[in-house]
Amino acid sequence: MTPRHEDTEGRGPDEPVVVRDRRRVDPQTGEVRPPAPESEAPVPAEEELAGKHAGPSLGDSVVDDAVSVASDVEKQLAERTADLQRLQAEYANYRKRVDRDREAVVLRAKASVVEDMLPLLDDLERAEQHGDLTGAFKAVGDKLVSGLQRAGLESFGAEGEPFDPSVHEAVQHNTSPDVAGPTVTVVMRRGYRFGDRVLRAALVAVTDHEPGADAPVDPPVGGELPLDGSIDEPNQK
Repeated sequence: MTPRHEDTEGRGPDEPVVVRDRRRVDPQTGEVRPPAPESEAPVPAEEELAGKHAGPSLGDSVVDDAVSVASDVEKQLAERTADLQRLQAEYANYRKRVDRDREAVVLRAKASVVEDMLPLLDDLERAEQHGDLTGAFKAVGDKLVSGLQRAGLESFGAEGEPFDPSVHEAVQHNTSPDVAGPTVTVVMRRGYRFGDRVLRAALVAVTDHEPGADAPVDPPVGGELPLDGSIDEPNQK
């Protein structure tokens, strides 16, 4: 008899071939062999698969580690997202602050240049008042004033406007019953502002209301003397 070859199917070419002789009688001695120990008995494939997929035993934890790992990943993702949003908000605020500061620097530079040209504007205004601003000289002066106005220069200070101490500098003060309150009556030097910044206050003369000048005189009451001290003489018969 030849030994049977078992457990040889389903093996790879590199796996060793195991030959087990399960005959009860030894072919050489003719004696009966003792039964094989249970530890050497192969485990059926069905039992191996059942052991791999068996549920947890009593007292074992049923928490899946994959669930905790996914929770940690979601937590880290939320933290990174919040950090990115905060960083984006800080960068947006930084850009706004930089743009605002840059615009303020440009306005200050323009205002400084325009402020240095105010004496020239005063000369042009005086020349116009005396009738000397004519011809090509007048054309150049008009272009200069128009360019400065387009850049943001604004003049103020005119006769008849209410007195404002924030933009007017009073160098003369008069009173008159013709005005209801402090009023600019004479402009000695025009004022200028550039945007929200006052470059120069206007020099003006202010006329305030004169109280009592136009108040009516009350007629005398019987038994009282008139205010002018005159006494009517009684008719003589």
